[in-house]
Amino acid sequence: MTGSWLVLVANSGDGSISSFSLQDGQLQRLAVTGGVPGCSTFCVDASRDLVYAAVKGNDPGITTLALDHTSGRLSPLSHLSLPDGGMNYLTLTRGGTALLGASYGGGYGISSAVHDGAVSEPIARIEFPNLHAVRASSDGRFAYFVSLGADLIAQYAIDAWLNLRPLSPATVAAPAGSGPRHLALNATQDALYVLTEFSGQVLRYRRDKHFGNLSPAGAVTAHDTSRGLRHSTFGADPLAHHYIWGADLHFSDPSHLWCSERTESTLGAVGIAPDGSLSAPKSFVVTETQPRGFAVSPDGRYLICAGERSTSIALYRVHGAELELLTRAETGTKANWVWVLGR
Repeated sequence: MTGSWLVLVANSGDGSISSFSLQDGQLQRLAVTGGVPGCSTFCVDASRDLVYAAVKGNDPGITTLALDHTSGRLSPLSHLSLPDGGMNYLTLTRGGTALLGASYGGGYGISSAVHDGAVSEPIARIEFPNLHAVRASSDGRFAYFVSLGADLIAQYAIDAWLNLRPLSPATVAAPAGSGPRHLALNATQDALYVLTEFSGQVLRYRRDKHFGNLSPAGAVTAHDTSRGLRHSTFGADPLAHHYIWGADLHFSDPSHLWCSERTESTLGAVGIAPDGSLSAPKSFVVTETQPRGFAVSPDGRYLICAGERSTSIALYRVHGAELELLTRAETGTKANWVWVLGR
């Protein structure tokens, strides 16, 4: 695996995406590309050098950009308008020929075909309140949408034409009032993990790799309990009430699932035992203010974190369940999404 990485960071306050070179534990900013208003998520097709950015503003939708690996610059190629509301999460599947999206404000999810970087009008559409994230299985046969507003994960088979066919049952419950937010599948694809926004937990679901069905298999606290945070509720201001505010989660290796919490601006690693059982983080790192998004390099050696109330990103070396701060770099305002790919 290459030791040189390209880091992309969405700055929703500036409507821009910053690009950085990461090599030998150092960050160098290469470029800042504008023209992506309100961008708070994007996904990358590294094999085709394409970035699919969710934009808001006057013409919400998905903008496709070409990525130049040398300069880090992005150039617009096409745009799909979504008048019912912009996406809060995007993911590619089937080798970059299909795209799934979830809209929090619009309360809907989509599947679309992708051809030469152009995203088709939605082929399938589902509706649940406050959909926050979506992931596809690695074989492209199944999709999982998280509804924060309804405390559930909706599970679908993806057919040959990209229609979304509900499994039986069509949904799997999360604890009432927990606010499931983001999700991750493990490398072996036999478990799905969800970080909750209001209770600050990681929920584990067993996954049938043949039929796609999920079943609950335990939960663990993922926030720093020494900080005195209280369980949050829908619509509340977490900072005003000192409520839990879970955000993002990513694996650094099969045994460590990193989670961010925004009220106290911390990162901690949930432990995953060989039998799949969970253990709460043993320590936490205070990071960029209000860490909505972060990413781990594909080799698991580095973690890069952005903060919504910070204009810099932090680069850490990962040592199991510990983080070593290496450097910080300026990015933009309201930085909230990070992606790392090989150069």
